[in-house]
Amino acid sequence: MDHPDATAVRRAVHEAEPAPATDPAGRDGAKTAARYPEAPRSDSADVFHGLVVADPYRVLEDPRDERTLAWTAAQEALFRRERAGWRHLPRWHAELVRLSRVPLSSPPRPRGNRIFFTRREPGEDQPRLMVSEDGVTRPLVDPAALDPNGRTVLEAWHPSVEGDLLAYQLSTGGTEESLLRVLDVATGAVVDGPVDRVRRSPVAWLPGGRAFYYVRRLPPELNPGEERYHRRVQLHRVGSDPAGDVVVFGDGREKTSFYTVAVTPDGRWLTVTATVGTDPATDLWLADLSCGPPESPALRPVQVGLPARGALRIAPDAGPGDPLWLRTGHEAPRGRVVVTSAADPGPETWRTLVAERPDAVLADFVPLTGPELPRPLALVRWTRHAVSEITVHDLTDGRELGSVPLPGSGEAGPFSVRPEAGHVAWFTYCDHTTPPLVLRYDARTGTTEPDQPGQDVLGEPSGLSGVTTTHTTFTSHDGTQVRMFVLSPALNSPGEPDRPRPAILTGYGGFGVPMSPGYMPQALAWVRAGGVFAVACLRGGGEEGDEWHQAGTGVRKQRVFDDFDAAAGHLFAQGWTGPDLLGIMGESNGGLLTGAALTQHPEKYAAVVCVAPLLDMLAYERLGMGSSWRAEYGSVGDPDEFRALLAYSPYHAVRPGVRYPPVLFAVAGGDTRVDPCHSRKMCAMLQHASAGPGPVLYRLERDVGHGARAASRKAALLADVIAFLAAHLGLDPPT
Repeated sequence: MDHPDATAVRRAVHEAEPAPATDPAGRDGAKTAARYPEAPRSDSADVFHGLVVADPYRVLEDPRDERTLAWTAAQEALFRRERAGWRHLPRWHAELVRLSRVPLSSPPRPRGNRIFFTRREPGEDQPRLMVSEDGVTRPLVDPAALDPNGRTVLEAWHPSVEGDLLAYQLSTGGTEESLLRVLDVATGAVVDGPVDRVRRSPVAWLPGGRAFYYVRRLPPELNPGEERYHRRVQLHRVGSDPAGDVVVFGDGREKTSFYTVAVTPDGRWLTVTATVGTDPATDLWLADLSCGPPESPALRPVQVGLPARGALRIAPDAGPGDPLWLRTGHEAPRGRVVVTSAADPGPETWRTLVAERPDAVLADFVPLTGPELPRPLALVRWTRHAVSEITVHDLTDGRELGSVPLPGSGEAGPFSVRPEAGHVAWFTYCDHTTPPLVLRYDARTGTTEPDQPGQDVLGEPSGLSGVTTTHTTFTSHDGTQVRMFVLSPALNSPGEPDRPRPAILTGYGGFGVPMSPGYMPQALAWVRAGGVFAVACLRGGGEEGDEWHQAGTGVRKQRVFDDFDAAAGHLFAQGWTGPDLLGIMGESNGGLLTGAALTQHPEKYAAVVCVAPLLDMLAYERLGMGSSWRAEYGSVGDPDEFRALLAYSPYHAVRPGVRYPPVLFAVAGGDTRVDPCHSRKMCAMLQHASAGPGPVLYRLERDVGHGARAASRKAALLADVIAFLAAHLGLDPPT
């Protein structure tokens, strides 16, 4: 339902009132609530467009309030007591640690005679940034050595054009707020920084390593209360005071704008992109740095004001009349590649090189123009129903010449190539049973090989045999065909269930993110134990292009939840599982998804897990990074969007006396994206209202955030989640 009617809105407002002492089923509400810590409840309310909406747990938004601190401490004690009763937790943890003990590397970034990459060996907690030179590989940045407690994360890194300097960013405590430093690659000495107010900033080096463009927020005192916004593209000269960095782009633009910046290796062409929040529409500019000082580049529009994604590729040593390649969604919701030139790069000069496909979404494009090749080529990465494909094209006329062989039906990551013209491209590959590995494609021979010696492209870690993936299609409530991956034990009839089994259903359905086949230790542990693990590719994601994404945004968001409900119904109808055997889990926007499923269809699930979720959708804009997400969810300032938000907001949809299933909220104390108060408020609301047997639990993990974390802490989180679900779905860990 796109636009909920006024009756639904009035019902939501009325039913958010305090629960009666005795619910309609005759349960004693006071006795049910007594097993939970007392929460600070009030008659707080807001008025939206003339409607009064209750917010009884508003106090829990303040993490420093004494009542919040007391409530949190009591919830942590309750969680520890409940967790102590999960008798198989140690075995689940051991299994997840085993499945996570795989080597992980990033695609290499060659610069000069050096090659840079990250590497995490089995058993290590954090990836290290490595450099290879003259056959010798050594670590450059080791977060574990800098912080043995595991609270420090390597967020981003960018070697200079020559490879003699490295800009890197570290954050601490899960905040994702980084400090940028520059080190001398030869000596390891820090030669610049720290520079604050950066958050995984792009770094675009100028040749010679004396300066780079980057993205930094304005000083917080200029915009009190908006410290996480107001970014600017700035020029920094190595060794200088960052307070003197020159702003080259961003003044006067919307406060939630994000920027990327890149410079060609010869230092001639600067590209800047801008998006407002998470709106996929990408504005893109180009400047010729040979025409003036780098402090004041003359930026010209390439794609500006169009509702389309965009990314520019420029060949080494390109001149004003040479071709530039733009990956764009303009007049092609699934993406196409067009050719233009720096002399006149606007849309009126575009010529389609690689046309939009009706059956796949364009994900990446890279030219290969090395002199070793008989003709210049292009690699194009597509996702077809969430599964990656790579095709090879003639760079001159766009003709498809062949494809890049992949190990299976999985996900191929972004391309990495040498800054200078070359014939090699690196990318990652993984699927549901194959951990991420780096592959090297050689355009001279058309072959794909592992980049790391001894790596087996088709190999599996010990114990992963016997897992089957079925790519199935089901019909949503409005007739839309939706796809889903179902992982199950290898059965006599692949793709056909033998009996209802304990199952986990997950999804995301937001921000245009596709649920491509990825390596998930939690899924493999569950299936090896005899369960079923399903991943639904819902509207709102990117599996079928921008129209698929837009179909699940704003006032259309309910379609995402309907798709998820239909996915559960499909699992029931096909005999994979049943309502007493099905658990659901989701993270971030996926936590919103499971929160909505919980409140809309509590009878269909035996257990629910929400990790770092959004749950109070009337408050999300003023919490965390919420202002950046208006393009995805809408705004309470718009009457229609407000009604849609209120209609599905999980916090406002909790009803007294309903038998809700057991629920686990898992949050990170350092999360600066999704405020943990979403979970605090929802947990208190459910504990107060539910007539179910429970438990409703709140798991708080301190000194971590929404992004990367140490491998040991990730394994501990997954173990708690899987052990909680297994305890309520009746699944023992694998032997």
